[in-house]
Amino acid sequence: MRLAQLEAVVESLLFISGEAVSLSAIAQTIEMDKATARAIIQSLADKYEEEHRGIRIVEINDAYQMCTAAECFEYIRNMYKSPQRQGLTQSLLETLAIIAYKQPITKGQIEEIRGVSADHAVNKLVEKKLVCEVGRQNTPGKPILFGTTDDFLRYFGFKSVGELPPLEEEMTEETEETAQP
Repeated sequence: MRLAQLEAVVESLLFISGEAVSLSAIAQTIEMDKATARAIIQSLADKYEEEHRGIRIVEINDAYQMCTAAECFEYIRNMYKSPQRQGLTQSLLETLAIIAYKQPITKGQIEEIRGVSADHAVNKLVEKKLVCEVGRQNTPGKPILFGTTDDFLRYFGFKSVGELPPLEEEMTEETEETAQP
């Protein structure tokens, strides 16, 4: 198959899915190795970017998804007359940051860090699909453990949680470690 044909197949896979498709699933479908599949996806993504198309391909946790270009948001919003996406309050952002950096984490642990009840904030973040239940802690009462979702990564533009910026305390510790003889 020629490159143009492979790009067309990958494009159709991503379009029809509507969700992120793993690199391994794409590679298996087009009967190519992962490196070749990634190169085809990148070639297609570059074309969308260079041609200022309304579609983009984003990477999320070693999977790829087709989405609309950010610069088209206002037009899409106008077409559907939907209210603007509500932002996250300071309380939700603080709770989300704790979950993102400390995951998996229980509500009790979040409350210990924040010093206030986390029920409302965690429930809102689950409702917004930015966090989800990832398991149960093996302690009495088996409290729910929470972690971030692929929607969290998409919302903030990260490929994985490994791209989160370092915490100030981590940067301070690294600076102190490199300063010591």
